[in-house]
Amino acid sequence: MMKRNILAAIAMAFVALLLPLAGRASGHEADSQEKSGAVDAQGIIFEHLGDRYGWEVPFNHHKSIPLPVIVWGSDGLHVFSSARVDHGKEYRDGSALFRIAGKDSPYKGKVVEIIDGKEVKPAVDISITKNVCGVFIAVLLVIWSILSVARWHRNQGLKAPRKMTGAIEFVILFIYDGVIKPTLKNKANKFAPYLLTVFFFILVMNLLGLIVIFPGGANLTGNIAVTLVLAIITFLITNIFATKHYWKEIFNPDVPWWLKWPLPIMPIIEIFGVFTKPAALTVRLFANMMGGHMIVIVLTLLIFIFAAMGPVVTGATAVVSIIFSVFMLLIDVLVSFIQAYVFTMLSTLFIALGQEEGHHEDHKKEEDPHAPGLPASTGTETHA
Repeated sequence: MMKRNILAAIAMAFVALLLPLAGRASGHEADSQEKSGAVDAQGIIFEHLGDRYGWEVPFNHHKSIPLPVIVWGSDGLHVFSSARVDHGKEYRDGSALFRIAGKDSPYKGKVVEIIDGKEVKPAVDISITKNVCGVFIAVLLVIWSILSVARWHRNQGLKAPRKMTGAIEFVILFIYDGVIKPTLKNKANKFAPYLLTVFFFILVMNLLGLIVIFPGGANLTGNIAVTLVLAIITFLITNIFATKHYWKEIFNPDVPWWLKWPLPIMPIIEIFGVFTKPAALTVRLFANMMGGHMIVIVLTLLIFIFAAMGPVVTGATAVVSIIFSVFMLLIDVLVSFIQAYVFTMLSTLFIALGQEEGHHEDHKKEEDPHAPGLPASTGTETHA
């Protein structure tokens, strides 16, 4: 019975993925496909992975959930619904005329103002797009999940929680006891709030991206702007709270003098390394999550690409595509956790590198009985 329920859930998940893509392939792309006789796979893939001003309605891709457009045009601030400019419509707000730029425009997919027949990008565009709305949803889910654990322990004390609350607490302890505490040691409590928050935030965004219907479907971690901001936060925490020893090892590393003078080879390498760390965080998360989405979409599009070759080929392709797409979706669930874990682990390591005190400072703390983190001398010690 359980196996049957699992198979049914997997089938429903794939149908939820397949039908919106089918609607997309036969919806607003239909005109171009009728003319060319082929599926515009590239356009479908990049449109699915990109951002937009509305949230698609499953099974009917001609309709979307409208989101607020907030732009600063030539005559001031304008706020209106994205439904007024979708599907090529133009909207006049006061004396300003707006529309979404077409495929041939340098501002493709962005809201532009029409001035003297020319498209002009607004000076400020802070619209609540699909990705922005997805980030808000992820934030609310993270806050709700973490506060549920705090609420349980406030009401039940040290009693172990069950069901979803217990699973969330298990993950918290797994990350804290397995990654943060062993790496940062006595400074774990100082940085644990950020590291645990970024783990759950990335995990929730990854899982939401695997769900096609609202509130999922936004390709958040497959958007390099999102991963870049997370990496910059880690970069700032690492360097703002870094010790003197950390900066000393960057500008005056403990290497032979001929590596520092007259040509500062090692200082240049160390400074370069400061910026490669956040770059690695950005690209690693972005590339892995975007790649997973692209594989599933390509496997699904194979059904429509081979549709012109007859029912036998189409049926065989559909079976193979379904099997591999379901497999990849299951793999992506695992990858969602792994990528959140890797980002958190690397962030912990980078922060720990910035907290090193050096051998001289460590030796000084061992000699000083009143140093922070060591018990004060009671005067009753005996020596052999």
